[in-house]
Amino acid sequence: MYLSTVSRPVTDPSPDGRPRRRLGGIGGTVLALGTVSLITDVSAEMVTAVLPLYLVLGLNLSPLAFGVLDGLYGGATAVLRVAGGFVADRFRRRKLVAGAGYALSAVAKLGLLLAGRSVPAIGAVIAVDRLGKGVRSAPRDALITLATPPDALGRAFGVHRTMDSIGAFLGPLVALAVLLAAGPNYDAVFVASFCVAALAVVVFVLFVRERPPAPPTGPPQRRVTVREAADLLRDRAPRRLVLAAALLGLATVGDGFVYLLLQRRADVGLRWFPLLAVGTSLAYLLLAGPLGALADRIGRLPVVVGGYVALGGTYLLLAGPVHGWPLLVLTLGLYGLFYAATDGVLIALAGPVLPARVRTTGIALVQTGQALAYLVSSVLFGLAWQVWGPRVATGVAALAVAAALLVSVLLLAPVSATPRWSR
Repeated sequence: MYLSTVSRPVTDPSPDGRPRRRLGGIGGTVLALGTVSLITDVSAEMVTAVLPLYLVLGLNLSPLAFGVLDGLYGGATAVLRVAGGFVADRFRRRKLVAGAGYALSAVAKLGLLLAGRSVPAIGAVIAVDRLGKGVRSAPRDALITLATPPDALGRAFGVHRTMDSIGAFLGPLVALAVLLAAGPNYDAVFVASFCVAALAVVVFVLFVRERPPAPPTGPPQRRVTVREAADLLRDRAPRRLVLAAALLGLATVGDGFVYLLLQRRADVGLRWFPLLAVGTSLAYLLLAGPLGALADRIGRLPVVVGGYVALGGTYLLLAGPVHGWPLLVLTLGLYGLFYAATDGVLIALAGPVLPARVRTTGIALVQTGQALAYLVSSVLFGLAWQVWGPRVATGVAALAVAAALLVSVLLLAPVSATPRWSR
């Protein structure tokens, strides 16, 4: 699984060519990207924390309609991840492509002000915001894998996702503070979210450095071609990764549904609804780093499996007889554990399997498989809620997690056991 030809470096070249110390294999690129993700997640989670209430209670959307919009939020522009990943690999401009994605998402926050109460317009703005996320995610994660020694990838993604989760923890709190100061005024949240997102773009431009390619030792390398990128799916290991990611995405219900179910079952007041995301983010924040380090020690696949077991447990709790504060604490804890054990660890598992020349494209394929499956999952769950009711729909989701996890383990076990590509 680990890249077999690279030893763990202690130093990292600085822009002036002098060696720069690393902290446990974690270089400045990872810390800078973590800072950008922290600020960006404050902005994103400000919107995410209030969007379910705004759509379901403010605009009276049905569960199915909310499922369509929620799926759009997570997956409608997923195919553009591959385009962004390919462009980043072909021109070796991962920072430029990622920066364009961050800027696009920032501008989309202003679009929510113009959309008003028009559901189609809100859907279009959400699509633009997710386009930005789709374009930036793979180049950002590729920057991390290319700037980190292979035996520290779990820790690197753990550090990055920990910083990301700090932003996710703070975002709902900032949204709550804005609502308390401005009253039930969602426009104020959208404006504040844009300002924070713009700050993240500035930090990205000023502080993120892209690792320059190694000087060629032979003939100049040709640019990555479409055929070379497409050949990834002809390779058995990347194909297994994409298929497993899609299966796991198909069994994942959107955050908005989880929090709406929890709000009803635990009788949480509407004013405090944004704090549900804070509870998940707190668990994520505390666990992402330790679980990333654990993945480096015992293997990434067992940690990912444990994360999806926690997700299945979350759904069982929401469909079960537990109510009140016990349900609240257990559900948010397990949900945060799920994200901490899977979000960065799955990409850390995938990185060494993908050749460095097309690694951004490969990561984008994995993320696209998940995101497209998530779109289908959200629509199906919304339909199941509307037809069968929330408890039955959540029980079916738990069964889907178990089935998807079993097949995914069979797909990923051979991949995780085999050293693959050099950097």
